[in-house]
Amino acid sequence: QVQLVESGGGSVQAGGSLRLSCTASGRSSYDMGWFRHAPGKEREFVAAFSWSGGHIYYADSVKGRFTISRDNAKNTVYLQMNSLKPEDTAVYYCVADPYGRPWSTSSEEWTYWGQGTQVTVSS
Repeated sequence: QVQLVESGGGSVQAGGSLRLSCTASGRSSYDMGWFRHAPGKEREFVAAFSWSGGHIYYADSVKGRFTISRDNAKNTVYLQMNSLKPEDTAVYYCVADPYGRPWSTSSEEWTYWGQGTQVTVSS
C-alpha cells in the first residue's frame, strides 16, 4: 500500500504561482502525477512523470505554464504552476501507479490517490 501526502495548495491571484508537493511512502518505483477536480466538472488529468525513462506528459490546458518534476531519492513529485488562471481552480490530487501507464489520462487507471489539496485562483 502506498500513501500519498500532498502539500502546497492555497489561494493566489491570476497570474501568480504555486508549487505543489507530494511524497509517497513505501516503494518509490511508481509513475506519479497529478489530477484535478473542479466543481461541476469531471476529474481531469494534469501531468505525469514516469518512473522508467523519465517521460513527462501534460494536459494541453497546462502546457507551457505547469512543470512536473520528481526527486526519486525523496519519493517526491512536484508541480510548479505558473501563470495561474481562475479556471485552474480545483482540488489537486497526487496519483501514483505501479503498472507502467504514465501516459494515461483516465483517472480509473491510476491506482493510488492522495487526499487532495485546494488551489484557488481569483481574478
